Amino acid sequence: MDVTATTPIRTIRARTVVLAADDVDTDQIIPARFLTTTRRDGFGDALFADWRFDGEGQPRPGFALNDPQTRGAGVLVAGRNFGCGSSREHAAWALRDYGFRAVVAGSFADIFRNNALKNGLLPVAVPGDALAWLTAHPGVEVTIDLEATTLAAPGLAPAPFPVEPFARYRLLNGIDELGYLLSRSGAIDAYERSRGA
Repeated sequence: MDVTATTPIRTIRARTVVLAADDVDTDQIIPARFLTTTRRDGFGDALFADWRFDGEGQPRPGFALNDPQTRGAGVLVAGRNFGCGSSREHAAWALRDYGFRAVVAGSFADIFRNNALKNGLLPVAVPGDALAWLTAHPGVEVTIDLEATTLAAPGLAPAPFPVEPFARYRLLNGIDELGYLLSRSGAIDAYERSRGA
């Protein structure tokens, strides 16, 4: 799976899977022993490896991602302070490679939020009442509207979420930071010429 942020995101409609835990750190999202490459794909199998599998590599019963009914879910619902711990871009890569397009939580660690946005994974921080409703309704189909910056579901009124304007612009237009700069190269060159540089 190509996990670069080149596909514009306007609306995400997907089922949820609930991981009702606060303070999920990046080492839990993808353990350090799997960080052996800087390729952006191939990390989906390692996502939550220590929670998904026992010491023998067998799936742990009861872990949400091991439930066959959650296969194909595109939105992970978690608790507060998701992605805390060390800066690990691989965490966003693993979530995307597994198939998640967005993570909904009460809050995110700043570094994780930035890494996610740079890699086309939408971090959606919703108010507590909306998060409680989503946690109580696993598997519900949600609609995340990036243009309106709202998340809604049948039975849940649209809940607002914040997105930094430049990151929102890049996601809506399917460009990364370098792509944005390159798209402005003519204006940059003209500015440099006007300064006599």
